[in-house]
Amino acid sequence: MSQSITVSWSTVDAKYPEASVQVDKLPNHDLILRCQAGLRPDRAAFAELLRRYQSQVDRVLYHLAPDWPDRADLAQEVWIRVYRNINRLQEPAKFRGWLSRIATNLFYDELRKRKRVMSPLSLDAPRSLEDGEMDWEIAGDTPGPEEELTTREFYEQLREAIADLPEVFRTTIVLREIEGMAYEEIAEITGVSLGTVKSRIARARSRLQAHLQNYLDS
Repeated sequence: MSQSITVSWSTVDAKYPEASVQVDKLPNHDLILRCQAGLRPDRAAFAELLRRYQSQVDRVLYHLAPDWPDRADLAQEVWIRVYRNINRLQEPAKFRGWLSRIATNLFYDELRKRKRVMSPLSLDAPRSLEDGEMDWEIAGDTPGPEEELTTREFYEQLREAIADLPEVFRTTIVLREIEGMAYEEIAEITGVSLGTVKSRIARARSRLQAHLQNYLDS
C-alpha cells in the first residue's frame, strides 16, 4: 500500500479562526454539520474532517491510479472540491460515499483529459468476500520461492485483467472490493439502479474468473 498523501491546509484557502470547541471530540455527523454551518467551512472543523478521511481519499486514488506520480495533486483537488461543495451535501450520514464519488469522478475526469490507456487498479493483498462469490485469497502458511513466484504472477495477471475491464466495471469493483461499500451505496455514487450495480459486479467477477481460471484452478 502506498504511503499516505499529505494534503496541506494551505490548499484549501480558509481564513476563519479556530473555534473554542474541541473539534476532535465531535462525532463525524456533528463535525460535518459544523463545516456546513457558515458560508464556508470552519477552518478547525474542516481540518479535522480532512484528518479523519484523508486515508480514504488516498486509498481510492491509489487503487484507481497506482502509477500516477501526481496522486498528491489529485488528492488536494478532491479536498478543494469538498471544501467548495460541502454545503450541497444534504445528508451528512452519506459523507463517506459522497467523498468517494468526488475522488472517483475526479479520477475519470483526469483520465479522459489524458486520453491514454492506464492501468487503473492494483491489488497488493488478497481479498475474501463475505458473500462467497469470489475468493482472491491464496492459501498458504509460509510460501516458498515457487509459491511466491506463482503469487506474483497471479497478481500481475489480476492487475492486467482489471485494467482490461470497462471503466464502469472497474469503478464498481473498486467501490465494492476496495472500499467495501454496499450495493446501495454504489448505486447512489454511480447514479445507476441497484440491479445494474449487481449486474456490473457479477459480470466483472465473471470476466476476472475467466481470465484467471488457470491460477484459480491451481
